[in-house]
Amino acid sequence: MYFDYSETQNMIAQSIRDFAEKNIKPYIMEWDEAQVFPVPLFRQLGEMGFMGVLVPEELGGSGLGYHEYITIVEEISKVDPSIGLSVAAHNSLCTNHILTFGNEEQKKKWIPKLASGEHIGAWGLTEHNTGSDAGGMNTTAKKDGDHWVVNGAKNFITHAISGDIAVVVVRTGEKGDSKGMTAFVFEKGTPGFSSGKKENKLGMRASETAELIFDNCRIPDANRLGEVGEGFVQAMKILDGGRISIGALSLGIAKGAYEAALKYSKERHQFGKAISEFQGVSFKLVDMATEIEASELLLHKAAFLKQQHRAVTTAGAMAKMYASEMCVKVANEAVQIHGGYGYTKDYPVEKFYRDAKLCTIGEGTTEIQKVVISRNLLKG
Repeated sequence: MYFDYSETQNMIAQSIRDFAEKNIKPYIMEWDEAQVFPVPLFRQLGEMGFMGVLVPEELGGSGLGYHEYITIVEEISKVDPSIGLSVAAHNSLCTNHILTFGNEEQKKKWIPKLASGEHIGAWGLTEHNTGSDAGGMNTTAKKDGDHWVVNGAKNFITHAISGDIAVVVVRTGEKGDSKGMTAFVFEKGTPGFSSGKKENKLGMRASETAELIFDNCRIPDANRLGEVGEGFVQAMKILDGGRISIGALSLGIAKGAYEAALKYSKERHQFGKAISEFQGVSFKLVDMATEIEASELLLHKAAFLKQQHRAVTTAGAMAKMYASEMCVKVANEAVQIHGGYGYTKDYPVEKFYRDAKLCTIGEGTTEIQKVVISRNLLKG
């Protein structure tokens, strides 16, 4: 097996570091405190090719693979996880859903603007009272001639307010029927389609999260992705890639927190020497570095399988589960190494600590990943 980053990955990583140093780092706490979603930044990221990472060049994308995608999300998240989260959601959920299940006409209509960053994408599955029980969703679509009439609401939706395009899975059949859900594309400005409450979050505050509301919203059948009843199966396949995204986000957070802790431990002196020379600190750093390395290997194995179009559900769930738990642990240890200073907003580990927790919640909790993994293990 080959473990070195490719030349392309190294070039991408360096370009992101340079970009982030100038365009993200100076504004991190300003965006965080005010919960600002910096739309112009995403236009710039689109110009760099980072909003259509997996999109073929003929549709205006970068035509890159999952290893490069991990590098992009990871490097952005090392600086500001909020921005990394939004880049991941745009790429792996909304854009990838249309790219994977849309027909040629639909791809040509929506993908180029998503890939360029001209349009920002949202993806809706979760509802207020259903959470991970997607089969119990209450948002419905009723056929009316060559249109569908949609009523209901989705919550915890990334880019629900600022998004230009949303791929949403709604119920077109009976509750609890896995073949009773269908995916549609909704465009901003469609009558009856609006955004609602913006969540005031603990972390990831520069990544916008809000409701999507449908009030007798009429959309043409041409906006349907795939066949009627395929929505749930489509969503599960998209979430396979989503787990890799959250794994990459987690990896970036952990690396950012670890690097900050390592730097601080060399600069902070007690009893006449750097605190990094005390085993109580150095052993923490060893554990952090080792678990980061293990997460990275799991993640790139999942990326390899995804790139080869092989079954990736188990590997992706393992990578997501381990990386998300790991990043919470690493962020916590980073705060401990900083001591009291780690509890202040003067040092970056405070924000990494707050941001990390979402990774064990977003795109499925650790417990759900265990259910997914156990089902696949027991099949064998």
